[in-house]
Amino acid sequence: MDILKVGMISFAHGHAFGYLNSLALIPAVRIVGIADEDRSRVEGVVERYGIPYYADYRQLLAEDVDAVVICSENVHHAQLTIDAARAKKHVLCEKPLGTTMEEMAQMIAACEENGVQLMTAFPCRYLAAVVRAKEAIDQGEIGDIVAIKGTNHGGNPGGWFVDPSLSGGGAVLDHTVHVMDLIHWILQANVKEVYAYAATLFKEELKVEDAGMLHMKFDNDVIAVLDTSWSRPKSFPTWGDVTMEIVGTKGVITVDGFAQKNDLFSNAAGKGLYTFWGDDMDAYMIRDFVNALLQGRQVPVTGEDGMKAAQVALAAYRSAKLGQPVAL
Repeated sequence: MDILKVGMISFAHGHAFGYLNSLALIPAVRIVGIADEDRSRVEGVVERYGIPYYADYRQLLAEDVDAVVICSENVHHAQLTIDAARAKKHVLCEKPLGTTMEEMAQMIAACEENGVQLMTAFPCRYLAAVVRAKEAIDQGEIGDIVAIKGTNHGGNPGGWFVDPSLSGGGAVLDHTVHVMDLIHWILQANVKEVYAYAATLFKEELKVEDAGMLHMKFDNDVIAVLDTSWSRPKSFPTWGDVTMEIVGTKGVITVDGFAQKNDLFSNAAGKGLYTFWGDDMDAYMIRDFVNALLQGRQVPVTGEDGMKAAQVALAAYRSAKLGQPVAL
C-alpha cells in the first residue's frame, strides 16, 4: 500500500480540524471524503480542501476508503466504529473511546473480527515533555515510581459536551482519559482501586459534573491522584493543562505538557494569551497512525488502551455515587 485513503466521520469534536490539517500534510495520504450530518460544521474545510461531502456516513463507508477518523459526539463512537469495522475500514477514534465498558468491548471485538485496527486518539503521548519523561523513567533515572500527581484542567467546553445524552458524562469522563493513558503508559501497570469525588461547582445549572478528583491504587503499589476539573474561567489564557509530578525513589520528574509557549498580552483579545511554539502533537499522532497502517504494523495506541483509560473514569462515577472506593 503506497497511498492511504482516509475518510473523516463527524466534526462534532473540534479536534477533527487539527487531525484533518495533519492528514493533509502527509504526501502518502489522500483524504477521500468527509461525512457529517450537519454540513455547516464542515462547509469551510470541504470547500478549502475540495473534499467530497457525505451527509450520511454510510455512503462514505461504501467508497474505496482504507481508514476513517471518527470525531463524533461520544455516544456515537461505538456505532460508527462498529459500522466502519464491518466495512473493513481501519479506525482512529477520538477519546473517550466509549461511554460504557460493554460498547468499548464491542468496538474492539468488531475490529478484531473484521481484520482492521482500532486506534484511540491520545495525542498527549506525543508531547515532548511526556516523551522525555518516559525515556528518563525507562532508563531508571528516578528509580522506582512511588506516586504520581496529575492534572487535566480545562474550561467548560459547552455545547454537546454538557449534554449527557450526547457526551455520556462531564469533566470526569472528558478529562480523566488523557492523563490516565499517560500514567498507564509510563507505569505499565493497571488500576486496582478508585476513590473519586465529582460535583458541579463552577456552573450550577449544568446537567453534568464540572469538577472531579480521582485517587487510584495500582497493582504495582503505586498511588496516584488526578484533578480532572473544568475549572478554568473564560479569561484564562488557554483551554487548560496536562501536568504530572512523578515521584520516584531516586528523584522527581515534573511534566508540564504545554510549557513550550510565549506569553502574549493582547488588548485586542482582552486578556493574556499563551502562544504555543512546541511540536504539534496531533501531527505526530496522525503520522504514527498512517505509518502503522502503510507498513502493516500495530497502531501505537490501541482500542484496549482507550478502554483502560475510560474504565477508570467510569469507575470514578461509581465511586462518587457510592462515596467509597471501588475495585476494578
